Amino acid sequence: MKRTAILVDEKTKVLIQGITGNVGRGFAERMKIGGTKIVAGVTPGKGGQKLLDIPIFDSVEDAMLATDANTAFMAVPAPFVRDAALEALSAGMKKIIIYTEGVPVQDAIRMVSYAKLKDATLIGPNSAGVVSPGKANVSDLSDRILTQGHVGIVSKSGTITYEVIDGLSELKLGQSTVLCLGGDPVLGTTYTDALKLFEADKQTSFVVLIGEIGGMAEVNAGDYIERMSKPVIAYIAGQAAPPGKRIGHAGAIVTRGKDTAAAKNEALEKAGAIVAKQLMDIPNLTKKVRRK
Repeated sequence: MKRTAILVDEKTKVLIQGITGNVGRGFAERMKIGGTKIVAGVTPGKGGQKLLDIPIFDSVEDAMLATDANTAFMAVPAPFVRDAALEALSAGMKKIIIYTEGVPVQDAIRMVSYAKLKDATLIGPNSAGVVSPGKANVSDLSDRILTQGHVGIVSKSGTITYEVIDGLSELKLGQSTVLCLGGDPVLGTTYTDALKLFEADKQTSFVVLIGEIGGMAEVNAGDYIERMSKPVIAYIAGQAAPPGKRIGHAGAIVTRGKDTAAAKNEALEKAGAIVAKQLMDIPNLTKKVRRK
C-alpha cells in the first residue's frame, strides 16, 4: 500500500519565519539533517543573505514567489506572532505551524479567524509541530524516536507524545503522522479537524488521541468519533488535578465540571473511543486494536 500522510510529506516546502533567531536556526539545522525540505527563511531586513545555504527573504510574499514554499513554520517572539501570521496568510500561505508560546489570547483569536477566512490550516500557537516519519518533520520531535507505520497521533502535549511514541516503538508500532495541536486556550486546529484528516488517510489504521484537562475540545471531538470507521484510543492527562489547578499548558486548567478528566473520559467512551486510564496502557490497547 502506498504510504500517504496528513499535512506534511515529501512535497512539503518549508519556510521558517524567524530563521535567524536561536530557535529558528536550531529548527533549520535539525530539519536539514533529517531531510525535510527547507526552501526559505524570512527575517525582515536580512533579505539577500543565506543561513545554512538557505536563502533569506524580507517578506513571506517574496519567499513564496521565489521558492514555491507551501508551509510556514513560525519561530518569532510572541509579540510579533500575530503580524507574522497575518502576513503569511495575506501572502496566500495555506499551512502555518506556530511553535511560539505565550501568544496573547486576543492575537490568537484574530489569527484563527483570519485563517478560517483564508481557508488555511493554522496549527498552534504553542504547537510542537507535525511530523510524518520518513517524509517531513516540521516539529521538535526527534527523528530518532519515530518510525513509519499506521498509528496516527493527535495531541496537545509534546512531552506526553514522546512517552507514547516510545511505548509504541517498543511494540514495533510506527506512526503515520504525529500532530501536536498546541497547549494554548485558543487553537487554530482542533481534535475534530485532525480526526477528519486521519479518517481520510489511507496510511492511518487507528488514532491515538492525547488530551488534557481544561476546555471542551476533546468532548466536542466525540461527535465525530461516533461516525469514524477507524478506532480511536484516547487518554486524558491530569486525572488527579483538582479544580482550578493548571498542569503546564495555559489551556490545561479545570474551570467547570465538564472539562475534568473524568468527564472527558466518560464523553469519549460514550462516543465509542477506547479510553486508557493510564498513559502506559496506550501501547497495549493499540496493539489489541491492531490484532482485531
